[in-house]
Amino acid sequence: MITDKMTPPVTLHRQPHSWLRRIAIAFQPGPVNPLTQEVSRKLLSQFKADGHIVLDRPHGTVDVLLTTAQFNQPVEWRQALMFTARRRFSLEHNPTVFTLVAIPRPQFDSLLAHFQKALTRPEPDPADYDFPGLAPNAYLTLYEQGRRAGPILSLVRLVQSQTMCIRVILVIGEHHPEEAYTFDLVGAYPRTSAADHKAFYQDLVLRVVTAVSTHEVTQHEVAGETIPLERWRALETPSAMLRAGQELGRRQFFTRMVEIANLVNVPALNGAIASQYSEGCFATWDAELSAMVATITGSARPVDKGQLTEDELSVIQAMRPDGKGAVIRHVEGKRNDPPSTEAVEMVGMDRLLPTIWLGESWKYQKEVPVARSKLHGHRGVRAFDPALVEHVFLDPAYYHFPVSCSTEAQASAIISAFARSQALIHPDDPRKIIFTILPGHGAVIVEKWVAGKAPFQVIWEAMDDRALVIDSRVPQGPLSFIQGEGGRMVLKEQ
Repeated sequence: MITDKMTPPVTLHRQPHSWLRRIAIAFQPGPVNPLTQEVSRKLLSQFKADGHIVLDRPHGTVDVLLTTAQFNQPVEWRQALMFTARRRFSLEHNPTVFTLVAIPRPQFDSLLAHFQKALTRPEPDPADYDFPGLAPNAYLTLYEQGRRAGPILSLVRLVQSQTMCIRVILVIGEHHPEEAYTFDLVGAYPRTSAADHKAFYQDLVLRVVTAVSTHEVTQHEVAGETIPLERWRALETPSAMLRAGQELGRRQFFTRMVEIANLVNVPALNGAIASQYSEGCFATWDAELSAMVATITGSARPVDKGQLTEDELSVIQAMRPDGKGAVIRHVEGKRNDPPSTEAVEMVGMDRLLPTIWLGESWKYQKEVPVARSKLHGHRGVRAFDPALVEHVFLDPAYYHFPVSCSTEAQASAIISAFARSQALIHPDDPRKIIFTILPGHGAVIVEKWVAGKAPFQVIWEAMDDRALVIDSRVPQGPLSFIQGEGGRMVLKEQ
């Protein structure tokens, strides 16, 4: 009998998430070659062996549609399952589509070398990015993404654009798989080795199941009285948020927003994906409002975090009791767009942490959360000074099987990690900055209250002093920090 809970494979040495569920998967092949035929057949067999429902055709409620594509042979958007599956097969909801693409090792290595050379140019040359299926301006995004995180991220965006699919499993090999990379929206590319073929397929199954076993927490609710415009304009926090955006932007913390229209020509995205996605978010506590002021979501409209306006700020009062979103308040006369998708993780961590009393050094003498400001970005941390900064680990499964942005799983991971922070549990701890790394995604950085400092000032000054060394590369799996020269803790990827 199939149950909702999933038992991890006994041969897998890495512990997967405890919240994985049974899923229903169907295979709808596109163009195939011998390798994608082999991998799809064995992958579906592994799904069945692990107790999942493998349908003979897409119908009813399907969690995952697995399909195939040929590298460098673009999928026409009208045929792309990400846009058409629900209507084409009369499904009850939009399934998550995974596309298998195979590429021989020599071609994979040649492409990475090609992008590596192209990325050394001070300005992008469109000829370096002349691949079929791309929009005229795609070279700008592929160049920027590669400069951010290396040639493989240029390849990620190329394959996603050509397949018209966000979630791609790129298999390297010719007659049999040697390894695979699993791509997602933010640009993750965790690697799965095929040295042990059974473990290879178990690992890929778990990556797919992890992606669909969680859900988005973006069902925000408006509650409470509208904040009068006069009161809003009297607050110090909105202008402090605008300044923080400029300061962090000057330090190149925010990555450039990815706009889908710059990559591919899709007349109507049809709700399958936003027309762009944000490059991070940040929020700080306002003592007068007893609420958090945060940046708005970038999926609704383009937002330049380095040049914010007050219309691009939102007010978060709390987390919904059911955890499905945040409770927000509107401001009179503002556009009042919803907050960033990371709103729940930012407000949720306060529920498990202590509060402190702001004394006479502050304008308001009142109780506030111990964490003053929170910063989420698609960046890594290369090193830090342990006398000033604390690193906290996520639960182990998140390093082997990363989760996506805006999900309940990511919010839960972040809330749990910061709940273990000694610097936050003990407000008198001298460390004022606490951070964690989200593999394949980025970093979350928290700042405590420091008298005389503006919101985020402790963070940007730590960047300047190299007490917190930000990196454009994000680890894709397990990591640690080891002591290096000068006493700094230095990143080591495992």
